[in-house]
Amino acid sequence: MMVLHFLIQGRVQGVGFRWFVHREASELELHGWVRNTEDGDVEVVASGSPEDLAELRASLRQGPRGSRVDRLIEHYLDDNEAKNLDAFRIEGAW
Repeated sequence: MMVLHFLIQGRVQGVGFRWFVHREASELELHGWVRNTEDGDVEVVASGSPEDLAELRASLRQGPRGSRVDRLIEHYLDDNEAKNLDAFRIEGAW
């Protein structure tokens, strides 16, 4: 298991990006969350196998229709961060 933190910059709010990430991550059975930031970016923390996280990374680079991903910043987190992660969810959604 690996834990990754992604920050996606570009036109990523108001285009269904969080719902897109939720669907992709859920299909891969990843644990974690996605949320909007106050700066207009989207933040993701995901835990899973290296192969599944690579698939998520590719999806994040593509984004949903109507989005534009200008930059994808990625950091590895400590493996023990995975203990606090449940089924993938959207944080801050109404």
